[in-house]
Amino acid sequence: MPDYTAQHKQRLSYMPWLFYRLKAKHLEWAAPWQAEIQQALQECETVSLGRQVFIAPGAHIFAEPGREVIIGDYSYVAADAVIHGPARIGERVSINHHVSIDGGGAGVRIGDDCRLAAYAHLYAFNHGLDPGRLIRKQPVSSRGIELGRDVWLGSHCGVTDGVIMGDGSIAGMNSVVTRNVEPMTIVAGNPARPIGRR
Repeated sequence: MPDYTAQHKQRLSYMPWLFYRLKAKHLEWAAPWQAEIQQALQECETVSLGRQVFIAPGAHIFAEPGREVIIGDYSYVAADAVIHGPARIGERVSINHHVSIDGGGAGVRIGDDCRLAAYAHLYAFNHGLDPGRLIRKQPVSSRGIELGRDVWLGSHCGVTDGVIMGDGSIAGMNSVVTRNVEPMTIVAGNPARPIGRR
């Protein structure tokens, strides 16, 4: 007989927004399942989770002491996403599958209601470029990354260290955001440039 619950868990792991639409009969197994995942994570890592957060069992969250990860109410982290603190994630934030976030030393801050599409990546650190040293021996710097409220990163979008994206801004699919983005501005390309306004 097919294991519908196992398939349903896999579906939720890659499409977590469905968790918030579950009927009462499905929440009977889904709520304890989530509670177990989140308790185990919080026992091992320096993670703070708000109310009604969803963490896929295949998500990878690493938050050693001094590199805390905070996730606000009603936010979700899908399967195969990787988050390495320090990171502060607001409320109702969507972190879809295969998103990669590394807070470096200065951290990543993501405002409420942001949407990070699949394979988006934010790296809040950089290596030096001294030609007399191997890359692996270069000093690492970190200025941090900040996304305001209601920011949308398209699939495969990258955001580099030091970038601030203003409230309501959008970066298109496959863009590489290397400079600050004004509020309500749409950017695209590599490097990303303004192409419109909301």
